[in-house]
Amino acid sequence: MSVKQSDYETLLSEYSNRSGAIALLKQYRPYLELIPSMRRPQQSLITIPLPVVKLRHSKTSGDLQAIQLSCDLAILTCDPEWKIKMGTEILVFIHRPGEDFSGLLGRWRKTQVHLHQDYEWLMPLREQHMLSEGAAKIYPLFIIFETTPLRIQRGLAGADLPFLIQTSESELDTPEEMSQVALD
Repeated sequence: MSVKQSDYETLLSEYSNRSGAIALLKQYRPYLELIPSMRRPQQSLITIPLPVVKLRHSKTSGDLQAIQLSCDLAILTCDPEWKIKMGTEILVFIHRPGEDFSGLLGRWRKTQVHLHQDYEWLMPLREQHMLSEGAAKIYPLFIIFETTPLRIQRGLAGADLPFLIQTSESELDTPEEMSQVALD
């Protein structure tokens, strides 16, 4: 079996929401511990689906080039009291339909290359006031499905990259679930 586009889209939309991102991080405790305040987790992170960064090509020039990263979601930590971005960034890579191990790993490698230079995030509207310069530490997290080929799971384990296996049955289709999402 292969990954369906609807499964990918469902997880992308779920994790784009702050409460969905927190639920994702709860599945991988080392990254959950990176959230600055567990008493106020909703205010301790920013989610950016299909993120865009502005790359600065040299320290002396002010030239910026905006590019979309190859990851599916960026989770940026921020101090809930001071409302400033912290130095920890978690980049989520969701296995896409038709993608094999080299494509999935290649997206992470391209992202590493881009973020190896000076950059700043193109922030969501409600967080545009925050200073959004690059991170002190970048953490990848790969999301694969039960239907993902085993070679991809073996490859991620062999590359010592963290991954979670998700079920393909997470469609939001009941009115109660839809209204709950609207409240988050």
